[in-house]
Amino acid sequence: MAEALRARRTGVTAEQLADRFGVAPRTIYRDLDALRAADLPLQAERGRGGGFALDRSYSLPPVNFTAREAALLVVLGKWMEEMRLVPLTVTLHSAVDKVRAALPTASQRELQRLAERLQFVGVPAHASKTEVRKAVERAFFDDLPLRITYMSPSYVITKRRVRVRAIVMERSETRLNCDDLDINESRQFRLDRVAEATVEKPA
Repeated sequence: MAEALRARRTGVTAEQLADRFGVAPRTIYRDLDALRAADLPLQAERGRGGGFALDRSYSLPPVNFTAREAALLVVLGKWMEEMRLVPLTVTLHSAVDKVRAALPTASQRELQRLAERLQFVGVPAHASKTEVRKAVERAFFDDLPLRITYMSPSYVITKRRVRVRAIVMERSETRLNCDDLDINESRQFRLDRVAEATVEKPA
């Protein structure tokens, strides 16, 4: 539970923790009391979006992955890239490299051994352009408007100004849930149908 609380600093309710760990809420309250007794800086926040959270001034210790944890993360990251599901490949590469670099030599050898024995098979999503994925990634993380050239299923090409609100990854398609800023409506676009994409510079 302490790791789950470290993983998020926003409030989480006892009911949400109970669902997460498959126990009764009364068990969660007992465990929360034990964490307080162990001097974990736990706070209870009331109101909308409230719940139990670590004190925001609490500094996290270094993250130490075991070889098996690292192997699973690395292989999953590689699989998602090969399946063309995730357009956020720049960030994905950086994260996987950091996981590898954090391991000592012996653990890196074990990681390699385990990674060779883990295989994921799936249907690759439709291909999208590298420059489009990079633009979508930046616009998504920095919450910036994105100008796209889009081809509809009937091959009609339009230019749109959008803000990416969510990325939906299906078995063979990646879709962008966007606010269409030109007509003030919510629209969904297939990533592979975006021919060009340019991030607007912040004002």
